[in-house]
Amino acid sequence: MKTAAGHQVLKDRSAGLPQRLRMALILIDGHRSLEEVLAATANSGVTRADIERLMAMGLVADEPGDSYPVPLLTETRTTATERERYMRAYEIATRLTADVGARDLNLAVEGAASLAELEALAPRIRAAVGPVRFAPLDAALRPA
Repeated sequence: MKTAAGHQVLKDRSAGLPQRLRMALILIDGHRSLEEVLAATANSGVTRADIERLMAMGLVADEPGDSYPVPLLTETRTTATERERYMRAYEIATRLTADVGARDLNLAVEGAASLAELEALAPRIRAAVGPVRFAPLDAALRPA
């Protein structure tokens, strides 16, 4: 089911949600199963990891008894902290690469499903945007 935040992101197109995630979020309505959403967005490359990303962003929630059978993410606090760092870094990296028009790099960032994958892309992002614009991303990638 979409959360209030999920509904707000759909209304606010400036939220920076990648198109493929936006399409999946639109289809998540509490009536379609996970398999139906994944089948409908298969051509866009939406995966279970993308749905988990929507959950981690607080845009989708799994409610007992609903028709959207995505297991809740049960994580330790350390993993949650890493996920929070990932979400922050993902948002910054997506915006930076889109702003400079680095389409291939932007697609690579959108495909990054973990903090480690974003960290691996960091040198390319820094080269594309320069050290000053890269500083917020660098800070987001570092542990607190």
